[in-house]
Amino acid sequence: MHNNTKHIPKRRWGIGALLGIGVLINYIDRIGLSVAAPQIQEAFNLSPVDMGILFSAFAWSYSLLQIPVGMVLDRFGPTTVGRWGAFLWGLASTITALSSGFAGIFAARILLGIAEAPAFPVSSKATGYWFPRKERGTATAIFDAAAKFSNVIGVPLVALTIVHSGWRYGFALSAVLSFAYFIAFYVFYRDPSADKKLSKEELRYIQQGGAAPEGPSDAGALNMLGYLLTKTKIWGLTIGFAAYGYTFYLFLTWLPGYLVQTMNMSILKSAGFAAIPWMVATVTDLFVGGWLIDHLIAKGKDESAVRKGVLVTGMLFGLAVFGATQTRDPAWAIFWISIALGGLAAAAPVGWSLPSLIAPKGGAGTIGGIMNFANNLMGAAAPIVTGVIVGATNSFANAFLVAGVLLIIGIVSFVFVLGKIEPIPDPEPASALPATAQ
Repeated sequence: MHNNTKHIPKRRWGIGALLGIGVLINYIDRIGLSVAAPQIQEAFNLSPVDMGILFSAFAWSYSLLQIPVGMVLDRFGPTTVGRWGAFLWGLASTITALSSGFAGIFAARILLGIAEAPAFPVSSKATGYWFPRKERGTATAIFDAAAKFSNVIGVPLVALTIVHSGWRYGFALSAVLSFAYFIAFYVFYRDPSADKKLSKEELRYIQQGGAAPEGPSDAGALNMLGYLLTKTKIWGLTIGFAAYGYTFYLFLTWLPGYLVQTMNMSILKSAGFAAIPWMVATVTDLFVGGWLIDHLIAKGKDESAVRKGVLVTGMLFGLAVFGATQTRDPAWAIFWISIALGGLAAAAPVGWSLPSLIAPKGGAGTIGGIMNFANNLMGAAAPIVTGVIVGATNSFANAFLVAGVLLIIGIVSFVFVLGKIEPIPDPEPASALPATAQ
C-alpha cells in the first residue's frame, strides 16, 4: 500500500497549491491596512481608537457572513462559491484603492470582508473533497500556512509599494493579484468528480482514503445548522478557535504599529522585523501542524490523540505572548512573539482540518462557518480592544495580557469540551420532516 502510493498521480497537490495561493493573496489584501496604518493615521489625523475601528471593519462583515456563507457553500459547493468570492476580492480591493478618508476606507473594508468571507470555508471544504484523511494535515497546512506566509512576503512587498508610491498603490497591487487568482481558480478548480484531468486511479485513492463525500446534505441547510448547534463537539471547537482568533488578529493588525510605536521603528524596518515571527509561524504551520501530524498518523499513532495533542500544545506555546509584556527590547519582543505565533500556527491547521474530519455529510461548510464566525468575531474585537488599551495606557502590555487570558480559556475548551476527533452522525434527512421546503 505504501509503495503503491508513490505511483498515484499528484493532481490533488496541484489543487492544494492553488488553494494556498488563493489564501496568500487573500491575506495580502487584508494586511495592506496594517502596513499602511501609520501613513493613513497621519494623513487623516486618526486616533488609535479610529484605527482600531478601521482594523476591525473587515472582521465584522467577514465574521457575520460566516454561517450564511457556510450554508450556501454546503448547498452550491466550492467551485461556484469560490469563483464568485475570488472575483469579488478583486472588486473590493479596487474600491479600497480608490477610497479616501475614514468613511471611505471603513466602507471599503466592510465590502472586503463580505467578498472574502467564503475563502477559508471554501479551502477547508475543497481540501476535504480532494484529500484522504491521512494527507489532510499537510493539505490543510498548505493553505493555512499561506495566511502566515503572506506576512513574510506580503508585508515587505506592500510596505515597499506604500513607502515609494503611497498607500493607494499598495491596495492597487492587491487588486491586481486578486483578479489574477480569480482567473486561475476559474480555469483550474473543479471538484474531483467533475475534474476531467483527474485520473480514475487518483480519484479512487482519494475516495477510499476517507475523502469527504461531495454534494449537499439530505437534511437541508437550516436543519443541518440547528442539528450542529446542539453538538458539544462543535462548541468545544468554536470556543477554542475563537481564543486563537483573538491573538492571531491582534498580531495581524497591530504588530507593525506595535513595533513603530513601542520600539520606535520606521515603517520599512517594522515590516522587516514583523516578518520574522510570521516566518517562524509559516514553518511550524507546515511542518508541525501539517507534515508531523500526517507522519505520526501514518506510523499508526491514534489520529484523534495526535491532532488534539498538537492543537493543545500549540495553544500552550501561544502563552509566550506574556513574555512580550515584560520587555522593551525589540529582539526579545520578537523572540517571545515568534514563540507565541509559532505555537498558534502549529495549532491552526488542526483547527481547519476538523470541519471535514468531524462533519456529517454536507456539513463541513456549515461547521467551518460556525467556527470561523466566532474566530472572526473575536478577530473584530481584538483590534478595537487593543486600540482602546493602547490609547488609554500608551502601552501594549495589557493588550497582550488580555490575549494570554483568552488563550487559557481556549485551551480548556479544546481539552475538556471538544472530545474525540471523530465524525458526528448524520442528521435525519429533510424528507423525514414533513413541512421542509428546498
